[in-house]
Amino acid sequence: MGTGHGHGHGHGHGVVDTSAQGLRALWISFTVLLVTAVAQAVLVAVTGSVALLGDTLHNAADALTAVPLGIAFLLGRRAATRRFTYGLGRAEDLAGLVIVAVIAASAVLAGWQAAQRLANPQDLDHAGWVAAAGVVGFAGNEWVARYRISVGRRIGSAALVADGLHARTDGFTSLAVVAAAGGGALGWRWVDPVVGLAIAAAIAVVVWGAAREVFARLLDAVDPDLVDQAERTLRATTGVRGVDWVRLRWVGHDLTAEVGVAVAADLTVSAAHTIADDARHRLADALPRLTRVTVQPTPTAPA
Repeated sequence: MGTGHGHGHGHGHGVVDTSAQGLRALWISFTVLLVTAVAQAVLVAVTGSVALLGDTLHNAADALTAVPLGIAFLLGRRAATRRFTYGLGRAEDLAGLVIVAVIAASAVLAGWQAAQRLANPQDLDHAGWVAAAGVVGFAGNEWVARYRISVGRRIGSAALVADGLHARTDGFTSLAVVAAAGGGALGWRWVDPVVGLAIAAAIAVVVWGAAREVFARLLDAVDPDLVDQAERTLRATTGVRGVDWVRLRWVGHDLTAEVGVAVAADLTVSAAHTIADDARHRLADALPRLTRVTVQPTPTAPA
C-alpha cells in the first residue's frame, strides 16, 4: 500500500512561481552580461587585446547560457501529461549540457586566439582602456553572481546557483585582463597572450566542474545530507518502526521522494495509510523544494 499524493501546501502553484522568479533572474542577468560583453567587444576592436577578447567571449557565452536555461524553465512550468508523467522539469538538466558545450567552445576559441598571438606578438594599444574593460567585466560578473545565487537558493535551483558561482569565477578572470594591460603598458608583448591562455585555462576548469555537476544531476545524484535528513524525519514519525529505503531525485529544481517505511503488522489498512500520510507531510516540511512524495508502508512483525 502506498500514498503518492502531493504535499498540500500550494506546491503546484509554487512550481510556476519559482520558475517565474528564475526566468526574471535569468533575463535581468542576461541583459547585464550582454551589455558588459558588448562594451568589452568595442574595446577589443580598439585595443586588439586577446586577453580581453577571451574575457569578452566568456561573458558573451555566459549571457547566452540564459537562453537554454530560460527555455527549460518555461518547459518546466508545463503540466504533466500521460506521456511525460513527471512533467518536463528535466529539461533544465538538458539545458545544463548546452551551457557546458557553449562555455567549452568559448574556452577553445579564446585559447586558439591567444596561442596565435603568442606566436606572433603585437604591441597592445590603449592599455588604460583594456584595464578599464577588465574592471567593467569584474563588476558585471560579480553583480550577476550575487543576484543569480540569491535567487537560485531561494527557489531551489541548483542550475541557477551553479551559473551564479560560474559568473563569480568569470569576474576574477576579468581582473586578469588588468594584468595584461599592465604588461602592455610596460611594453611586454608576451603578457597579453599569456594572460589570454590563462583565461582559457580558467574557463576549462569551470567547464570541468560544471560538467561534473550536470552529469551528476542527469544520473539522479543528490546531496547525501538530504538522504540523512529524510531518514531522520521518517524515523521520528509516530508509528514508523524503521526506514526500508529512501530514493530522492531532482526534476528540474523540484525534489521528488519515494520511500519505504516499516509499520506494525497488525495495523489496519486505514491505520497504515494514516502513518504513511503523516510521514509524507513531515518529509515535505523537512526537505526544501520537495514537491512530490510517495510513501510505501510495509507491515513488519516485531523483532
